[in-house]
Amino acid sequence: MIGWEAAALGLLGWTSVQQFDVTGSGVRVLACVLAAVWVLGAWRILQMGAYVGERGLHIRGLLRSRTLQWRDVAHVRLHKAAHRLGPWEVESGLTVLIERRDGSMVNTELWAQGVDFHSRPKVFRAVYHELRNRHLAALSH
Repeated sequence: MIGWEAAALGLLGWTSVQQFDVTGSGVRVLACVLAAVWVLGAWRILQMGAYVGERGLHIRGLLRSRTLQWRDVAHVRLHKAAHRLGPWEVESGLTVLIERRDGSMVNTELWAQGVDFHSRPKVFRAVYHELRNRHLAALSH
């Protein structure tokens, strides 16, 4: 997956050089900027996930992170994700959603078809149950 991002940034760099006639040190600066973006993006992708702590749940996404206190979480639930493609709906598998007490929903990076769980559905279920159990245990204290 990270290789696709590198290829896409390489294509972006090449088209930028062609489109704007970038030469000499401009090409090197552009290459360094794109390499830095790729490294930072790859690092964020590797850090993505849901991290459980005693006080709450820390969710790291690609662009932002947030921490939810257990007392603000109403439910941890499975959600059947689907995407619309014109008149069709394409199912994309199970994800874990967090419902907050205010009624809003928070997506996690936990996806049954993702790299971490694709060939290990039992691990996905175990992580989901652990999240639910941690939430219930935190509420009982």
